[in-house]
Amino acid sequence: MLAIFGGLAAAAFWTVTTLCSSRASRLISPVSVLAWVMIVGLAVTAPAAAIEGVPKNLDRTIVVWLLISGLGNVGGLLLVYEALRIGKVGLASPVISTEGAIAAVIAVIAGETLGLPRGVALTVIVIGIVAVAAGSAGEEAPGHHDVKAVLLASGAALSFGLCLYATGRVSTEVPLVWAVLPPRVVGVVAVAIPLVLSSRIRLTRRAAVLVVATGLAEVGGYLAFAFGARHGIAVTAVLGSQFAVTSAIAAYLLFGEKLGRIRIAGVVVTAIGVAVLSALQA
Repeated sequence: MLAIFGGLAAAAFWTVTTLCSSRASRLISPVSVLAWVMIVGLAVTAPAAAIEGVPKNLDRTIVVWLLISGLGNVGGLLLVYEALRIGKVGLASPVISTEGAIAAVIAVIAGETLGLPRGVALTVIVIGIVAVAAGSAGEEAPGHHDVKAVLLASGAALSFGLCLYATGRVSTEVPLVWAVLPPRVVGVVAVAIPLVLSSRIRLTRRAAVLVVATGLAEVGGYLAFAFGARHGIAVTAVLGSQFAVTSAIAAYLLFGEKLGRIRIAGVVVTAIGVAVLSALQA
């Protein structure tokens, strides 16, 4: 049940990041959004990591997985922000939401056991998630940047999938804050500092609120994911991908966007899958 809780909490946090970052990327450049999100994230996680202290079991293998997690997260976010800037959220989200399935497949290949009932339940959830996101894509008219947006989203999904698996691998080896710290460090060193030194970082008053919310929610999502992944990477990763579903529902409630029959069916299928998975876990 803890894996389910962690995945659902991560999805809730990542819904906030999706909604806020999609708007921030249109106000300032995607790379500036990424820089500020990483700065906010590091400001939150660095003090906590310092208080926790350097893990005593920090060996070469753990460091490699932490680096993979950091590079995967930063690279994925940069691709996502660019995809959201030039393309439609509804078009990119079905591709990005496959990150959980990718991480789950990697976990199973690496030896994590799911069992047939849980495997079927996770498959149903993935189908529901894709239906919700694909339904939103079908409701929007195509644009000339759609192909590029889909390619960027595909790269982001692969990058995030590897990042989620790497984070799950180290989540049992190091304190939670250390599991989510690497992306913030990599992002600040590789993106934020060069932008600041070259005076190319941008921020407006309206974008400031959005990037702070995105940065805090990004950290919260990865903390929730790392917590859940301690009890099952595949389950937590797939449920975390429900941000595609929750983003659609939030857009309907907040912005009056239509759900449509396919998206409503996807929400129902996903809810049934989560209920079955919860019953199996219990």
